[in-house]
Amino acid sequence: MSGFCIALADARASDTWLMLALVAEIIDTYQRHGWELRRVLLRPEARAALNESSQRLFKDALLVDSDFDALWFSRPSHAGREAWELRQVATQPYALFEAFEADEDEELREDARREMENRMRDQVRQT
Repeated sequence: MSGFCIALADARASDTWLMLALVAEIIDTYQRHGWELRRVLLRPEARAALNESSQRLFKDALLVDSDFDALWFSRPSHAGREAWELRQVATQPYALFEAFEADEDEELREDARREMENRMRDQVRQT
């Protein structure tokens, strides 16, 4: 293998390690504040870079193919509401928040979450 190929492989491994370290830090921060990781949105190349031990980081969260990397968290909110936050996996924090009524239909919640993903997608494209 040429030196360039080895350097490229090392750079990719380093990028993967940095991303996983950032993901672990984000998850830890949210969990300290009572949030539960619910979904993990990953680009195909990010998902392909995961190994078994790194997947344990996500526990029971649903892994979702996406065109950007982000984490969905939820926690109980005021007056029986449920808060959901979509956090981009990036060193510069960017997140979108929505609180749902306790009796709100799951289909309406899912529509709102899809809209939040679209807003995040627009933000990622602009950066």
